[in-house]
Amino acid sequence: MLQENFELIESIVLNLGLLILFMLMGYAVHDVLSKNDVPKLGRFVTYTVLFLGAAGFIAKGVIQIFWQSSGFN
Repeated sequence: MLQENFELIESIVLNLGLLILFMLMGYAVHDVLSKNDVPKLGRFVTYTVLFLGAAGFIAKGVIQIFWQSSGFN
């Protein structure tokens, strides 16, 4: 296989791994919050922080795509 194929597979596996990790973190956070009767404001803040962390990785991916498509490697 060519080097480009390895890089493509590596990036796909990394993105899928991050997706799975964020889903597991969301499940764990949901489980802890539901078992401990956390108020709605606490739940909102917790889920917002978790979403912003995931959004940072999404933004990084989008920026990386634009950066590479413009020729800056």
